[in-house]
Amino acid sequence: MRLRIDLAYDGGGFFGWAKQPDRRTVQGEIERVIRIVLRVPIDDAEEPLHLTVAGRTDTGVHASHQVCHLDVSETILARCVGHMDVPPVVALTRRLQRMLPGDIVIHGISEAPRGFDARFSALERTYVYRIADRASEIDPRMRGFVLHIDDDLNLEAMNQAAAMAIGLHDFGSFATPNPGGTTIREVKTAYWRRIPQRRLIDDEMTMGERYRTPSVESGLVCFTIVADAFARNMVRSLVNGCVQVGIGKRSPDWFADKMNTPLREGSTGPIAPQGLTLEHIEYPDDSQLATRAEAIRAKRTL
Repeated sequence: MRLRIDLAYDGGGFFGWAKQPDRRTVQGEIERVIRIVLRVPIDDAEEPLHLTVAGRTDTGVHASHQVCHLDVSETILARCVGHMDVPPVVALTRRLQRMLPGDIVIHGISEAPRGFDARFSALERTYVYRIADRASEIDPRMRGFVLHIDDDLNLEAMNQAAAMAIGLHDFGSFATPNPGGTTIREVKTAYWRRIPQRRLIDDEMTMGERYRTPSVESGLVCFTIVADAFARNMVRSLVNGCVQVGIGKRSPDWFADKMNTPLREGSTGPIAPQGLTLEHIEYPDDSQLATRAEAIRAKRTL
Protein backbone atom coordinates (compact mmCIF):
# COMPACT_ATOMS: atom_id res chain seq x y z
CA MET A 1 0.00 0.00 0.00
CA ARG A 2 1.06 3.61 -0.51
CA LEU A 3 1.01 6.01 2.44
CA ARG A 4 0.84 9.80 2.24
CA ILE A 5 2.86 11.53 4.97
CA ASP A 6 2.31 15.23 5.78
CA LEU A 7 5.09 16.75 7.85
CA ALA A 8 7.08 19.81 8.83
CA TYR A 9 10.68 20.42 9.88
CA ASP A 10 13.19 23.00 10.99
CA GLY A 11 15.87 22.72 8.33
CA GLY A 12 18.62 24.39 10.36
CA GLY A 13 20.06 21.11 11.59
CA PHE A 14 19.87 19.19 8.30
CA PHE A 15 21.93 18.94 5.13
CA GLY A 16 18.72 19.23 3.13
CA TRP A 17 16.00 16.67 2.48
CA ALA A 18 17.78 14.05 0.36
CA LYS A 19 19.59 11.20 2.10
CA GLN A 20 23.41 11.48 2.03
CA PRO A 21 26.10 9.21 3.46
CA ASP A 22 27.38 10.35 6.87
CA ARG A 23 25.24 13.51 6.90
CA ARG A 24 22.08 14.29 8.81
CA THR A 25 19.16 14.78 6.42
CA VAL A 26 15.39 14.85 6.82
CA GLN A 27 14.84 11.82 4.60
CA GLY A 28 17.61 9.92 6.32
CA GLU A 29 16.21 10.56 9.80
CA ILE A 30 12.65 9.58 8.92
CA GLU A 31 13.66 6.43 7.03
CA ARG A 32 15.94 5.43 9.93
CA VAL A 33 13.10 5.68 12.45
CA ILE A 34 10.62 3.93 10.13
CA ARG A 35 13.00 0.99 9.85
CA ILE A 36 13.26 0.78 13.64
CA VAL A 37 9.49 0.94 14.08
CA LEU A 38 8.79 -1.67 11.37
CA ARG A 39 11.84 -3.78 12.21
CA VAL A 40 13.17 -3.78 8.66
CA PRO A 41 16.97 -3.96 8.13
CA ILE A 42 18.61 -1.36 5.92
CA ASP A 43 19.69 -3.96 3.33
CA ASP A 44 16.21 -5.51 2.88
CA ALA A 45 15.70 -5.44 -0.91
CA GLU A 46 12.05 -6.48 -0.67
CA GLU A 47 11.17 -3.56 1.62
CA PRO A 48 13.34 -0.58 0.57
CA LEU A 49 11.12 1.84 2.55
CA HIS A 50 12.15 4.77 0.39
CA LEU A 51 10.42 8.13 0.81
CA THR A 52 9.43 10.09 -2.32
CA VAL A 53 9.02 13.78 -1.56
CA ALA A 54 6.97 16.55 -3.18
CA GLY A 55 9.94 18.92 -3.31
CA ARG A 56 13.51 18.46 -2.13
CA THR A 57 14.65 21.28 0.14
CA ASP A 58 18.28 22.42 0.32
CA THR A 59 20.54 22.56 3.36
CA GLY A 60 19.08 24.90 5.98
CA VAL A 61 15.69 25.35 4.28
CA HIS A 62 12.56 24.74 6.35
CA ALA A 63 9.13 23.27 5.64
CA SER A 64 5.91 24.06 7.45
CA HIS A 65 4.05 21.75 5.05
CA GLN A 66 5.90 19.03 3.17
CA VAL A 67 4.42 15.88 1.63
CA CYS A 68 6.04 12.54 0.85
CA HIS A 69 4.84 9.02 0.12
CA LEU A 70 6.00 5.59 1.24
CA ASP A 71 5.28 2.20 -0.32
CA VAL A 72 5.09 -0.61 2.24
CA SER A 73 3.46 -4.04 2.41
CA GLU A 74 0.48 -4.37 4.74
CA THR A 75 2.17 -7.26 6.54
CA ILE A 76 5.23 -5.17 7.38
CA LEU A 77 3.10 -2.16 8.33
CA ALA A 78 1.14 -4.28 10.83
CA ARG A 79 4.33 -4.80 12.85
CA CYS A 80 4.03 -1.29 14.31
CA VAL A 81 0.71 -1.98 16.06
CA GLY A 82 2.10 -3.91 19.02
CA HIS A 83 -0.12 -3.49 22.09
CA MET A 84 -2.09 -0.58 20.60
CA ASP A 85 -5.71 -1.27 19.69
CA VAL A 86 -5.65 1.01 16.61
CA PRO A 87 -5.28 0.56 12.83
CA PRO A 88 -1.68 0.19 11.56
CA VAL A 89 -1.62 3.63 9.92
CA VAL A 90 -2.63 5.26 13.21
CA ALA A 91 -0.04 3.20 15.08
CA LEU A 92 2.71 4.26 12.66
CA THR A 93 1.69 7.90 13.02
CA ARG A 94 1.85 7.77 16.80
CA ARG A 95 5.17 5.95 16.92
CA LEU A 96 6.84 8.33 14.47
CA GLN A 97 5.49 11.36 16.30
CA ARG A 98 7.01 10.01 19.50
CA MET A 99 10.35 8.73 18.16
CA LEU A 100 11.41 11.34 15.61
CA PRO A 101 13.71 14.17 16.75
CA GLY A 102 12.12 17.45 17.81
CA ASP A 103 12.99 19.28 14.57
CA ILE A 104 10.70 16.96 12.55
CA VAL A 105 6.93 16.86 13.12
CA ILE A 106 4.50 14.41 11.52
CA HIS A 107 1.18 16.17 10.92
CA GLY A 108 -0.56 13.09 9.61
CA ILE A 109 -0.28 9.78 7.74
CA SER A 110 -3.05 8.35 5.56
CA GLU A 111 -3.53 5.70 2.93
CA ALA A 112 -2.92 7.46 -0.37
CA PRO A 113 -5.65 7.43 -3.02
CA ARG A 114 -5.06 5.49 -6.22
CA GLY A 115 -2.66 7.27 -8.58
CA PHE A 116 -1.13 9.49 -5.90
CA ASP A 117 2.52 10.42 -6.30
CA ALA A 118 3.83 12.97 -3.81
CA ARG A 119 6.19 14.48 -6.39
CA PHE A 120 4.55 14.10 -9.78
CA SER A 121 0.90 14.53 -8.79
CA ALA A 122 1.50 17.95 -7.21
CA LEU A 123 -0.09 20.91 -8.96
CA GLU A 124 1.98 23.60 -7.31
CA ARG A 125 4.35 24.45 -4.47
CA THR A 126 4.36 27.64 -2.38
CA TYR A 127 7.51 29.05 -0.80
CA VAL A 128 7.90 32.11 1.41
CA TYR A 129 11.20 33.91 2.06
CA ARG A 130 11.26 36.16 5.14
CA ILE A 131 13.62 39.12 5.61
CA ALA A 132 14.08 41.63 8.41
CA ASP A 133 15.52 44.76 6.83
CA ARG A 134 16.61 48.03 8.45
CA ALA A 135 12.98 49.14 8.79
CA SER A 136 11.97 45.94 10.58
CA GLU A 137 11.97 45.33 14.30
CA ILE A 138 14.58 42.60 14.75
CA ASP A 139 13.60 39.72 17.04
CA PRO A 140 16.64 37.50 17.77
CA ARG A 141 14.36 34.54 18.48
CA MET A 142 13.46 34.40 14.78
CA ARG A 143 17.02 34.29 13.47
CA GLY A 144 16.55 30.63 12.52
CA PHE A 145 13.90 31.35 9.88
CA VAL A 146 14.35 35.05 9.05
CA LEU A 147 17.33 36.64 7.25
CA HIS A 148 18.53 39.96 8.67
CA ILE A 149 19.70 42.53 6.09
CA ASP A 150 21.17 45.85 7.25
CA ASP A 151 19.71 47.79 4.32
CA ASP A 152 16.48 49.52 3.36
CA LEU A 153 14.66 47.48 0.73
CA ASN A 154 12.80 49.16 -2.15
CA LEU A 155 9.79 46.87 -2.47
CA GLU A 156 8.46 48.66 -5.55
CA ALA A 157 11.64 47.88 -7.49
CA MET A 158 11.71 44.33 -6.12
CA ASN A 159 8.16 43.75 -7.31
CA GLN A 160 9.10 45.01 -10.76
CA ALA A 161 11.71 42.26 -10.85
CA ALA A 162 9.48 39.59 -9.31
CA ALA A 163 6.72 40.23 -11.87
CA MET A 164 9.14 39.26 -14.65
CA ALA A 165 9.37 35.74 -13.21
CA ILE A 166 5.64 35.06 -13.58
CA GLY A 167 4.75 32.75 -16.46
CA LEU A 168 6.53 29.92 -18.27
CA HIS A 169 10.25 30.69 -18.50
CA ASP A 170 13.66 29.10 -18.67
CA PHE A 171 15.17 30.01 -15.29
CA GLY A 172 18.68 29.00 -16.34
CA SER A 173 20.13 32.21 -14.84
CA PHE A 174 18.67 31.36 -11.45
CA ALA A 175 18.77 27.58 -11.21
CA THR A 176 20.62 24.40 -12.13
CA PRO A 177 18.84 21.45 -13.78
CA ASN A 178 18.72 17.92 -12.47
CA PRO A 179 20.50 15.37 -14.68
CA GLY A 180 18.44 14.98 -17.83
CA GLY A 181 16.09 17.78 -16.78
CA THR A 182 15.59 21.44 -17.62
CA THR A 183 15.26 24.75 -15.80
CA ILE A 184 11.93 25.52 -17.49
CA ARG A 185 9.23 26.18 -14.91
CA GLU A 186 5.88 27.94 -14.71
CA VAL A 187 5.60 30.53 -11.96
CA LYS A 188 1.99 31.34 -11.12
CA THR A 189 2.57 34.22 -8.72
CA ALA A 190 5.54 36.02 -7.20
CA TYR A 191 5.44 39.16 -5.09
CA TRP A 192 7.04 41.04 -2.20
CA ARG A 193 5.18 42.76 0.61
CA ARG A 194 5.83 44.10 4.08
CA ILE A 195 3.59 42.42 6.65
CA PRO A 196 1.60 45.14 8.44
CA GLN A 197 2.37 45.80 12.07
CA ARG A 198 -0.47 44.21 13.99
CA ARG A 199 -1.43 42.59 17.26
CA LEU A 200 -1.82 38.85 17.60
CA ILE A 201 -5.53 39.27 18.35
CA ASP A 202 -7.06 42.36 16.80
CA ASP A 203 -10.24 43.11 18.72
CA GLU A 204 -11.70 45.79 20.93
CA MET A 205 -11.45 43.84 24.17
CA THR A 206 -8.60 45.04 26.36
CA MET A 207 -9.14 42.66 29.29
CA GLY A 208 -7.19 45.22 31.35
CA GLU A 209 -3.93 44.48 29.50
CA ARG A 210 -1.31 47.16 28.94
CA TYR A 211 0.77 44.93 26.66
CA ARG A 212 -0.35 43.81 23.21
CA THR A 213 1.19 40.57 21.91
CA PRO A 214 2.48 41.27 18.37
CA SER A 215 2.03 38.97 15.42
CA VAL A 216 5.35 37.19 14.89
CA GLU A 217 5.66 38.34 11.25
CA SER A 218 4.71 41.99 11.84
CA GLY A 219 7.03 44.31 9.91
CA LEU A 220 8.89 41.57 8.02
CA VAL A 221 9.47 41.72 4.27
CA CYS A 222 8.14 38.49 2.72
CA PHE A 223 8.51 37.04 -0.76
CA THR A 224 5.79 34.61 -1.78
CA ILE A 225 6.22 32.50 -4.90
CA VAL A 226 3.99 29.76 -6.30
CA ALA A 227 5.00 27.50 -9.19
CA ASP A 228 4.18 24.11 -10.62
CA ALA A 229 7.70 23.05 -9.61
CA PHE A 230 11.09 24.56 -8.81
CA ALA A 231 14.57 23.78 -10.08
CA ARG A 232 17.52 23.53 -7.71
CA ASN A 233 18.39 26.84 -5.97
CA MET A 234 15.72 28.62 -8.04
CA VAL A 235 13.81 30.35 -5.25
CA ARG A 236 16.86 31.51 -3.29
CA SER A 237 18.54 32.77 -6.45
CA LEU A 238 15.45 34.72 -7.49
CA VAL A 239 15.31 36.19 -3.98
CA ASN A 240 18.97 37.19 -4.22
CA GLY A 241 18.39 38.87 -7.58
CA CYS A 242 15.39 40.78 -6.23
CA VAL A 243 17.31 41.84 -3.11
CA GLN A 244 20.16 43.18 -5.24
CA VAL A 245 17.57 45.27 -7.07
CA GLY A 246 15.96 46.28 -3.78
CA ILE A 247 19.16 47.67 -2.26
CA GLY A 248 20.05 49.52 -5.47
CA LYS A 249 23.03 47.35 -6.39
CA ARG A 250 21.30 46.19 -9.58
CA SER A 251 18.51 47.57 -11.76
CA PRO A 252 15.24 45.99 -12.94
CA ASP A 253 16.74 46.05 -16.45
CA TRP A 254 19.58 43.85 -15.20
CA PHE A 255 17.01 41.40 -13.82
CA ALA A 256 15.16 41.44 -17.15
CA ASP A 257 18.39 40.60 -18.95
CA LYS A 258 18.94 37.64 -16.62
CA MET A 259 15.42 36.38 -17.38
CA ASN A 260 15.95 36.78 -21.13
CA THR A 261 19.41 35.15 -21.11
CA PRO A 262 19.17 31.89 -19.13
CA LEU A 263 22.88 31.59 -18.33
CA ARG A 264 24.11 30.72 -14.85
CA GLU A 265 26.84 33.02 -13.51
CA GLY A 266 28.06 34.43 -10.21
CA SER A 267 25.77 37.42 -9.76
CA THR A 268 22.65 35.24 -9.58
CA GLY A 269 23.69 32.73 -6.94
CA PRO A 270 21.42 31.70 -4.04
CA ILE A 271 20.90 33.86 -0.95
CA ALA A 272 21.28 32.39 2.57
CA PRO A 273 18.91 29.46 3.21
CA GLN A 274 17.46 30.21 6.65
CA GLY A 275 14.83 32.67 5.41
CA LEU A 276 13.17 30.14 3.11
CA THR A 277 10.23 27.92 4.07
CA LEU A 278 8.17 25.52 1.96
CA GLU A 279 4.65 26.46 2.99
CA HIS A 280 2.20 24.44 0.91
CA ILE A 281 1.77 21.63 -1.64
CA GLU A 282 -1.40 21.60 -3.72
CA TYR A 283 -2.83 18.44 -5.32
CA PRO A 284 -5.72 17.92 -7.75
CA ASP A 285 -8.89 15.96 -7.02
CA ASP A 286 -8.27 12.26 -6.45
CA SER A 287 -9.67 11.42 -9.89
CA GLN A 288 -6.95 13.53 -11.55
CA LEU A 289 -3.91 12.35 -9.57
CA ALA A 290 -2.66 9.73 -12.03
CA THR A 291 -3.29 11.96 -15.06
CA ARG A 292 -1.35 14.79 -13.47
CA ALA A 293 1.56 12.51 -12.56
CA GLU A 294 1.81 11.21 -16.12
CA ALA A 295 1.69 14.68 -17.66
CA ILE A 296 4.34 16.23 -15.40
CA ARG A 297 6.87 13.46 -16.11
CA ALA A 298 7.24 14.74 -19.68
CA LYS A 299 10.35 16.86 -20.32
CA ARG A 300 9.41 20.52 -20.44
CA THR A 301 9.88 22.85 -23.37
CA LEU A 302 9.01 26.48 -24.05
